[in-house]
Amino acid sequence: MSNLKEIMMTTISYPQPVSNKTKKKKKPLFLSWLQLRKEPSRLVVAIAGISFANVLMFLQLGFRGALFSSAVEFHHSLNGEIVMLSGRYRSLISLDRFTERRLYQTLAVDGVQSVSPIYLDFIQWRNPYNKEIWNIFAIGINPEHQVMNLPGVQAYRKQLREPDTALFDADSRHEFGPIEQHFQAGEQISTEINQRQIRVQGLFQLSPTFGINSYLVTSDINFLRMATSRQSGLIDVGVIKLKPGADVQKVLADLRSRLPDDVKVLTREDYAKAEVAFWNASTPVGYTFDLGVVIAFIVGAIIVYQILYSDVTNHLPEYATLKAMGFHDQYLLVVVFQESLILAVLGFIPGIFIALTIYQITHIATLLPMAMNLGRVAFVLMLTTIMCSFSAGVAVRKLQTADPADIF
Repeated sequence: MSNLKEIMMTTISYPQPVSNKTKKKKKPLFLSWLQLRKEPSRLVVAIAGISFANVLMFLQLGFRGALFSSAVEFHHSLNGEIVMLSGRYRSLISLDRFTERRLYQTLAVDGVQSVSPIYLDFIQWRNPYNKEIWNIFAIGINPEHQVMNLPGVQAYRKQLREPDTALFDADSRHEFGPIEQHFQAGEQISTEINQRQIRVQGLFQLSPTFGINSYLVTSDINFLRMATSRQSGLIDVGVIKLKPGADVQKVLADLRSRLPDDVKVLTREDYAKAEVAFWNASTPVGYTFDLGVVIAFIVGAIIVYQILYSDVTNHLPEYATLKAMGFHDQYLLVVVFQESLILAVLGFIPGIFIALTIYQITHIATLLPMAMNLGRVAFVLMLTTIMCSFSAGVAVRKLQTADPADIF
C-alpha cells in the first residue's frame, strides 16, 4: 500500500481512547508534506528548479535596479531644487547644449538664490600605468560654488582652482587604472588628456552606469582646456538653488512662463525620473530585464507543473478512492495547493542566498550597485507563490475529473 493510502487510513480511522502519554506525542505532518517527502529525489528536483527560477528573477530585478539607481546618482548629487536643460535633452549620455544666458535669466525670478552652470562630455583618459586610452565622463563645475553634494568634491574644491587639476572617481572600472590605491598610498598621479598633463588632486565616488564607466570632476576652465571641441558659454546642465522657504512649484511655474521653448526646467526629482524613463522606455535595456523576469516566471511555473502533475497522476487511484469515500474535490484541491506552497517556500530559501552571493560577485566584477532590499524580496516571494499556485491550478484539472468507476 502506498504512503498516501496509509495516511488516508490514518486520517479516517475511528478515534481511539487517548491516554496522557498519547497527548504528549507530536501530531503527524499534514498529507501534502508527507506526499512530497515520499519521493525525496523528486522533491530535490522541484526545489532546485524553483530556486533556479528565483535566482533568475532576482538577477534580472537586481540588474534593473542597478541600472536605475546608478543612472540617477549624478542627478541626486546636484545642490539645487531646480534643473535647467536643453529643450532637446534626452538623457545624461544623450546631451544637448544651450546658452548659459538662459540660466542667468532665472536670477530675475523671485525665489531664485543662485545658479551654477555645468559642462558635461566624454573625453579621452589615458591610463597612466598601461597607457591605454578610455572615454571618461568629465564634469566641469565652478569650484567657487557648491554644485555637487559629494564629500570628495566638497573636500577638494580649492584644489580645482589650480590649472590642469581634476578629481578622479574612486568607483571607476578597473581599466582606468588603480588610481585609488596609488593615491591613497601618497603617490603623485598625473596623466595625459588631449595632450595636456592633468594631475589627480583627490577622489570622489559615483557608481558606474550602463553608459558611463568612470567620472572625472574638474573646474569649468580646466574642462574647456581638456575638451578642445567645446565652446565656452554652451552648457549642458544648469543648477538653480532657491532661497530658503521659497515655493518650488511656484518658482517652477514662473520660470516656465518666462523662458522660451529652447530650454526646459524640472525639479531635481523629476530630472531623475526622466532619466529612469529614458532607460526604461527608450532603450532595450529596461525591456530586456523585464522580459527576463517573465521568462524566469514561466520556467519556474513549468517545472512546478511537471512535478505536481506527476504527483497527481501517480496517486490518482488513491485520490479517486478518497472521493469514493466522501471527500470533496475541495479537500483534494487544498492538498495539491498546499504542496505548491511548500515547494514555493522550500525553493525560495536557497534561491535568495544564491542570489545574494551572485549579487556580491557581480558588484566586485562590474562595480554596479547590486543590492538586495526587502521590497525586492517580497516581490519575488509573491511571484514565486503565484507561479506555484498557478501550476497547481493547472495540475489539479486531472484530479477534478478522477472517477472511481473509471479507475478501478
